[in-house]
Amino acid sequence: MFAVYAASFSSDDPLSGLVVGERPDPEVPEGWTTVTVKAASLNHHDLWSLKGVGLKSEALPMILGCDAAGYDEDGNEVVVHAVISDPSWRGDETFDPRRSLLSERHQGTFADKVVVPRGNVVPKPASMSFEEAACLPTAWLTAYRMLFTQGGLKAGDTVLVQGAGGGVATALITLARAGGMRVLATSRDEAKRARALEIGAHEVFESNARLPVKVDAVMETVGRATWSHSIRSLRPGGKLVISGTTSGPKLDDAELTRIFFLQLQVIGSTMGTRDELASLVTFLDATGTKPLIDRVLPMTEARDGFAAVAEGDVFGKIVLTR
Repeated sequence: MFAVYAASFSSDDPLSGLVVGERPDPEVPEGWTTVTVKAASLNHHDLWSLKGVGLKSEALPMILGCDAAGYDEDGNEVVVHAVISDPSWRGDETFDPRRSLLSERHQGTFADKVVVPRGNVVPKPASMSFEEAACLPTAWLTAYRMLFTQGGLKAGDTVLVQGAGGGVATALITLARAGGMRVLATSRDEAKRARALEIGAHEVFESNARLPVKVDAVMETVGRATWSHSIRSLRPGGKLVISGTTSGPKLDDAELTRIFFLQLQVIGSTMGTRDELASLVTFLDATGTKPLIDRVLPMTEARDGFAAVAEGDVFGKIVLTR
């Protein structure tokens, strides 16, 4: 079958290990099912895999991709949940120490077919295209959990989204606005600030600019470059929810004094559960909210999509179709 896969690693030139070609059809373990892929979306995770982060050399060659939407074995339109937990695990899959994402231990979604546990498929509503649905399982699910599960935010709250532009940040802006929150966003890029306003931000600011108000919560995916600004932007008792560190994890100043004196909450968040994915799909269907797609490419042109992610030339999600 056709597939886009990692054949080798390189931290300096990750795309050198990317192959667009043929792989054997997947074997289907007991309790798993085959999904025929119609659309899949790119994540930074896919680029990191080509650098050897989270993917072991003995697993190569590995089909890349976490996110997909397509048809199950009965012809139903479905969305794939990317978190693979241990068969014995019960409860929140994100707490399973043995969990993995598709394309780490199990072959990923950038192919004609992907096999997943039967519990890892969620019905796709007719209101949502395959391309839109393929955006949800990683970036949009991460944003949903940050806002509503870990952040516990509600209509009327004020939230700051750092680093508008990437898949998670654009999902945060769109979901927060749809959830009735007042949304502030930052970016170093003037064009991305303008786009953030178009997709739902009420106000936008340059990175690290002083805000006119203190916010109830900050959604943080940038890390080192924005950490101090995030802490200083919170009202007393406010929450900082972090799911990534794209600018690096090593802080110049952790702002510990402000954290304890203002009784701030720093909350980690990663991915989301199958039930949260189902809730996200229902939320989008009910509100008419659509994922933001930067561009759609045939899977045969996956290399162009990877290059755009590597260069940061993205606003929203890049989707690959079959």
